[in-house]
Amino acid sequence: MTFGADSSLRPDPADPFIAGLLDRCTYAVTGTLDLAVSGGADSLTLMALAVATRTATDSQPGLEITAHHVDHGLRPRSATEADHVRELALAWEIGFEAHRVDVGDGPNLEERCRMARRQVLPPNTLYGHTADDLAETVLLRILRGTGPSGLAAMDPATHPILGIRRSDTLGLCRQLGIVPFSDPSNIELRFTRNRVRHELLPLMRDIADRDPVPLLSRLAEQAGSQREVLEVLASELDPTDSAAIRGAPDALARIALVQFWQGETGGLPVPDAGAMQRMFEVASGSSVATDVCRGWRLHRTKGQLRLVGPEPAGNVEARE
Repeated sequence: MTFGADSSLRPDPADPFIAGLLDRCTYAVTGTLDLAVSGGADSLTLMALAVATRTATDSQPGLEITAHHVDHGLRPRSATEADHVRELALAWEIGFEAHRVDVGDGPNLEERCRMARRQVLPPNTLYGHTADDLAETVLLRILRGTGPSGLAAMDPATHPILGIRRSDTLGLCRQLGIVPFSDPSNIELRFTRNRVRHELLPLMRDIADRDPVPLLSRLAEQAGSQREVLEVLASELDPTDSAAIRGAPDALARIALVQFWQGETGGLPVPDAGAMQRMFEVASGSSVATDVCRGWRLHRTKGQLRLVGPEPAGNVEARE
């Protein structure tokens, strides 16, 4: 079968294999689901299981599902991938939207692609990351010096298939007769994530003589549960009051600063460990201001903290 050509091969929640996958997923059963669908096996599984969830809950208020495809313009035939995702969305009777962003090759490519996607996708978009992706992210964060809260890595509310494996997504695509796209960049060892995937995880498996993915996934789950408790406690702090931040336990103070950052920046990714340490030093009185990241600065004036974003280019040009 060609990609998405046969509408009769729709995901059936009564199928034992699909039912088993759904038991390990965390989809909402009502409302609107916006899905990021690149056309790879993982994102196609995200879409297929969302459709199966809608079918399984048909007697309740239905799910409104929309597949969003983002073309980064990095491959010569990338536009055709959107056409194939559109074809499958039509066959499964869900919405489809195509987005085009321009991200040139170069340094920090993964981060720049991620930021470009965030700018065009709706809030609370769901992503097709699996348990394998979660394990890789935990290791990447350890390598970057994350704290305990950072080990939680991904929120199941926006990553509903974290309970299944990458091999499951390939199996589901075979069962549905779908040929997923394979992104050639996933084997390029210039990307740190690919080295974790193809070198570090196999080495860990060899040393431990067991699959490390379930262990790392469980670590992330436990860290997430602990972070939820800390976030509730941290929300009771005033993150603009340096005295309150200084007087709180370090763990709560740092989470309060993260909440402050995300609220002020519109949900930008959490700064790395070095930037968070600089923010903490301003809040605790060691310095009065610091560059954080992405053009944002944290200032302390008369005991009050404020985040200042990058100036619009027009203002800079006018001043010059």
